[in-house]
Amino acid sequence: MATSLNEHIVSSYEDELINLNRAISEMGGMVEQAITDAANALLKLDHEAAKTVRDYDKNIDVMKDRINDMAVSIIARRQPMASDLRMVVTSIQVANDLERTGDMAKQLAKRTQQIESLSLAPKFYNGVKHMTELVARQLKAALDAYSSRDAAGAVTVCSHDDEVDAMYTSLFRELLTYMMEDPRNITQCTHLLFCTKSLERVGDHATNIAEAAYYLETGRHLSADETARQKV
Repeated sequence: MATSLNEHIVSSYEDELINLNRAISEMGGMVEQAITDAANALLKLDHEAAKTVRDYDKNIDVMKDRINDMAVSIIARRQPMASDLRMVVTSIQVANDLERTGDMAKQLAKRTQQIESLSLAPKFYNGVKHMTELVARQLKAALDAYSSRDAAGAVTVCSHDDEVDAMYTSLFRELLTYMMEDPRNITQCTHLLFCTKSLERVGDHATNIAEAAYYLETGRHLSADETARQKV
């Protein structure tokens, strides 16, 4: 009987860890969708789609609270150790980064609703589209690295963060040029500056998730040297 009880306790504990991982994956999928939909709404200047994205934010916040509650409950009742403890602790961190990424999607949608028209060169639209694809790929890769405990994949994500920063700098300079060429562009370009910054921040949060994935698998914090070696 004692053996059966112990097996039941272990099985129940494992189920809790699996459910926590599933919740992270579910939240990650919601946030990925929110970023993609927000960027599409911006490029098409679709105010209705932007409103829908802003409504996503409540569900994302609920997921974050659910994950935090699950993690705290596991720590309090199960007292996990070693890799299990790292998984529970990093789940809180990852949920927080995903919630902040959701906030970036909401900011994109909010700015979209404040822009009445866009009359910029096709180069800018292509730049925003490319940057969106880049940060979406970074976010997906970071979440994949976390769910599969892929330390090498996590390092790769971190090593590509410079690409996002370079894209942001390029778009920033382009928007400043539009503003200097015609003062009538200042209002819409100001909104767009905040939009591109929000996309850049998505890249930062993807890097944070990748660093959490690396720590989860190795028990070590990812160093700048290891990221630099990946770039060579």
